[in-house]
Amino acid sequence: MKQCDILVVGGGIGGLSAAISLTRAGHSVTVIEKDPSWSVYGVGIIQQSNVVRAMDQLGVLDAFLDAASGFDAVEIFIPDGTKVARVPTPALVEGKPANVGIGRQALQKVLGDTAQELGATIRLGVTAQAIADTPEGVTVTFADGSEARYDFVVGCDGVYSQTRQMILPEAEKPVFTGQSVWRYNLPRPADMDALQVYNGRTGIGLVPMSADLMYMFVTTHEPDNPRYPREGLAAAMRAKLEGTAPQIRALAEQITDDEGVVYRPLEGHFLYGPWSKGKVVLLGDAVHATTPHLGQGAGMAIEDALVLAEEVGRADTPEEAFEAYRTRRFERCRYIVESSLAICNGQIGKGPPVDNQKATAEMFAVVAEPI
Repeated sequence: MKQCDILVVGGGIGGLSAAISLTRAGHSVTVIEKDPSWSVYGVGIIQQSNVVRAMDQLGVLDAFLDAASGFDAVEIFIPDGTKVARVPTPALVEGKPANVGIGRQALQKVLGDTAQELGATIRLGVTAQAIADTPEGVTVTFADGSEARYDFVVGCDGVYSQTRQMILPEAEKPVFTGQSVWRYNLPRPADMDALQVYNGRTGIGLVPMSADLMYMFVTTHEPDNPRYPREGLAAAMRAKLEGTAPQIRALAEQITDDEGVVYRPLEGHFLYGPWSKGKVVLLGDAVHATTPHLGQGAGMAIEDALVLAEEVGRADTPEEAFEAYRTRRFERCRYIVESSLAICNGQIGKGPPVDNQKATAEMFAVVAEPI
């Protein structure tokens, strides 16, 4: 396709990755983000070997690794705290770590700074109120009443995507899984050199994200989908860790700051039908929001962005590019969503328990395959 004028809806990980990949391919990109402060909560995120490779393909690997902490293994513990396995994770970029932990704010800065340095325009506090697909292009009406026309639009606006609702109103909707995730930053032990995962009804992970900082994630059974008040949130998280492994209970004593706790109900979502309509396409959580049990949600969005840019470069029309993009991404993303949900269901008794060691090794083999 010729040089295109593209609107990206959503300034998160997927949207910024799309802006970088499409701008590097010679297109003109505008990103709109509804949050005027462009804020990101302050805990970390796992980025595994395929994401390290994707960051290399995006051209941001050095800045990314400078802001992150690398590790080359996953350690598996049973509920009493006994370590039962250490799964090595081969690197996909020679001489670089296989996986990293990174603060979400640091990751957004790397992606946002790069997108703007490459020439992408970032507009904050802006939403699209209407999208009209015409033979001449896509006319977008913004909340302030202004309009602009683009060659195509990429919806990267999350699990509750308004773009998806506008173009595919009958598509599958997100469904609460019965589980929620809690996250909190903690000091990193000096001898910690791997992601640590604790099996059990309460799933727990410890992820290194800098030389002196790690974050804890905890998945808990929440069948009634409660919303916890901010006041007392640290105490509520500590209570969820009663009866867990001794080393986890010791860490729980450090969870004292209500503002430092990030709590989120977990929803599953996958579009088994179309991922686009006309000259509007969806990417990331708008298509395949996964629970965090395999740590691949952001990774799938970043890979989406790379594949979409490649197919746009090969195709004669947006519609042709979008169909090729979906074909390449469908099975890989479906596997991640369904396999992650299987772990979730096993933890809360909605399905058979899943062996985390086996599931982790299988996932690494799958995502090591080229995108």
